[in-house]
Amino acid sequence: MAPQHARRSTRAWGRRLLAATGVVALAGALAVWGFSKHQVNSATTTTSTTAANAALCPLTGTPAPGGVVPDRPALAIKVDNYSLGPPPAEARPQSGLDYADVIFEEQVEGSITRYAAVFQCQNAPGLVGPVRSARWTDIQMLSQLGHPILVHVGGIAPVLDLIDQSNLVNLDLIDNPQLTQHPAGRYAPYDTYTTTQALWAQEKQVTTPPSPIFTFSSAVPAGEAVTQVHLDWSATSDIYWRWDQTTGTWLRFYNVGSTAEPDIQPDVLADGVQNQAQNVIVQQVDITYGPWYENSEGGLEAESHILNSSGKVYVFRNGRMIEGTWSAGAAGTPTKYLTSAGQPISLQPGRTWVEIYPNVLPVVVTPLVTPTTTTTQG
Repeated sequence: MAPQHARRSTRAWGRRLLAATGVVALAGALAVWGFSKHQVNSATTTTSTTAANAALCPLTGTPAPGGVVPDRPALAIKVDNYSLGPPPAEARPQSGLDYADVIFEEQVEGSITRYAAVFQCQNAPGLVGPVRSARWTDIQMLSQLGHPILVHVGGIAPVLDLIDQSNLVNLDLIDNPQLTQHPAGRYAPYDTYTTTQALWAQEKQVTTPPSPIFTFSSAVPAGEAVTQVHLDWSATSDIYWRWDQTTGTWLRFYNVGSTAEPDIQPDVLADGVQNQAQNVIVQQVDITYGPWYENSEGGLEAESHILNSSGKVYVFRNGRMIEGTWSAGAAGTPTKYLTSAGQPISLQPGRTWVEIYPNVLPVVVTPLVTPTTTTTQG
């Protein structure tokens, strides 16, 4: 679907209960890159080919900490994004996302969204969470990462079975309570947190880093200059991405009001950092529902079809939108993002946020309006 140009701008979670429901090249020096509160500027001088002796993080294209890529796999932590009202009745604000290399956002039942926060080069210094249950779509999103560790809190039986059969390393916190923390002020089911240090230590036998899944370059591809991207998933996930030239990132916001009376607020994490990314990929996918129920209220499993599929993609980087197509093959192969001419779409080195967005919903963008100069003749 082509983008629309804006003219104005105690669920009891656990495997035993749920079983009843059925069966992400360096050519010069890089500037400070925007991953955390202390790292908010974009990388600027990376190319798509790796210079000799340059160690780059495979999922971000930025310099590896200490010049060495860690000998560990991608670590994908399922983080909730449910919003019902003020805390403690919601998952927000989350913790740890500002240290992830890549964040995938998927639709789950009720048109709410959930994250897979992928870490590899960085450890989050504190807690990550709240951690929630796995979904069928996780396999579709994460299989391109080789053998990533999928961290979650349970799931329905058929999904858990499929994860066990996939190339993902299944790390269920229900079976590993020693890896969890329950911070004060958080309430179930939004109170399960963990640390990247403990998770990698638990699965220390898996030591192979993922292969790169994106092409990176500081050269900005041709595309339309835009200032905002609006993705209206649902009342609880009405998302705005706005380009910020100062930080070189797309800043994330929510409409916490209504369509008639919008109230756009920054999406701020528990440590006070606003969610941001150098790249936002809106990957439009076909979503089907069922056959399994995800909760006792009759919410059907939302299945986003990615493997062996293709569709429309919009890549947002450096204040520009590049339109193209995406295609994915079998598990273990990276998704390809191509221009209309069939060339790879390169990303700015840094964090990438992948929106696995329904292909029946509009992508609304606000073009950059360039002031006109009026000449007065005397």
